[in-house]
Amino acid sequence: MAGNSYGNIFRISTFGESHGKGLGVVLDGCPAGVEITEEQIQIELDRRKPGQSKIVTQRKEGDVVQILSGVFEGKTTGTPIGMIILNENQRSGDYSHIKDSYRPSHADYTYDAKYGFRDYRGGGRSSARETAARVAAGAIAKQMLKHFGIEVLAYVSRVKHIIMPTTTITAEAIESNIVRCPHTQTAEAMIELIDKTRKNGDTVGGIVSCVINGCPAGLGEPAFDKLHADLGKAMLSINAAQGFDYGSGFDGIDLFGSEHNDKFTVEDGKIGTETNRSGGIQGGISNGTPIHFKVAFKPVATIMRDQESIDKDGNPVIVSGKGRHDPCVLPRAVPIVEAMAALTIADHVLRNRASKL
Repeated sequence: MAGNSYGNIFRISTFGESHGKGLGVVLDGCPAGVEITEEQIQIELDRRKPGQSKIVTQRKEGDVVQILSGVFEGKTTGTPIGMIILNENQRSGDYSHIKDSYRPSHADYTYDAKYGFRDYRGGGRSSARETAARVAAGAIAKQMLKHFGIEVLAYVSRVKHIIMPTTTITAEAIESNIVRCPHTQTAEAMIELIDKTRKNGDTVGGIVSCVINGCPAGLGEPAFDKLHADLGKAMLSINAAQGFDYGSGFDGIDLFGSEHNDKFTVEDGKIGTETNRSGGIQGGISNGTPIHFKVAFKPVATIMRDQESIDKDGNPVIVSGKGRHDPCVLPRAVPIVEAMAALTIADHVLRNRASKL
């Protein structure tokens, strides 16, 4: 199966299925000397793992990472880094009822159409469980970016109609509640809505926002590998991601050019802008101001209700919701968004070192 790798210099290839023996990733191109331990990677995996609160799937997985290669005495060696996460709590029988049926809005039909065969146990390769491998690699990318003073922070800014007001974004505030919204009052309303939705056997979507601080000017390419294009590809590769915008995004169409343009300023000899409607990227290249973007996630396709569908022969069937699933993907999507953003920026940092003498 093609399409299992991401990045150019800082490059990952993931493998594994939701109900197979485990998941893993090979990270190639990481410079030697990055300080990293399994404990540091585990912190990120624990933020993504299932069963961590009442508003996420209750599948119990430790998601314990093992570094197989590329790290010695707490530092990367410059050789390929191999990591594996063994599955512990598979319940493949939960999916026997959809062996020959197509769940609405899932990848069941499209996998059959593409390959003529599919792993129906939790979606196999199409399961969001694959993202555990990305988060493991992203933890190393985040550690590398610290060397350059770059910080990636994602957070839940909207659940359905509940929208977070402008507030200070810190890692501590994001992790202060189970929905990972840095505004306390909004977080409480979001949690209540998600829990009510779960009890009704339904699901709900929303938005994960992300800010990248400390990114220097000059990252990204002027044509096909624009920085925002690569970030968009990274985000839309995440399960249930339905939309991506950066800077003013779609809201920018309501403005005239005279209103939208970011005026340049110079403060203490450093070039900046008065506003940041460009989202920190102009002409596909970072301009040194904070990069900010949003990712829209749809309601999870698996609902705990009966739905009309068809089987592989085109016969009408009723698909019943079974198994352990997220009523809202957003809280666990936060570390995945951070990981994919970090992987993208790490790749462009290394690519940029060859852009001029």
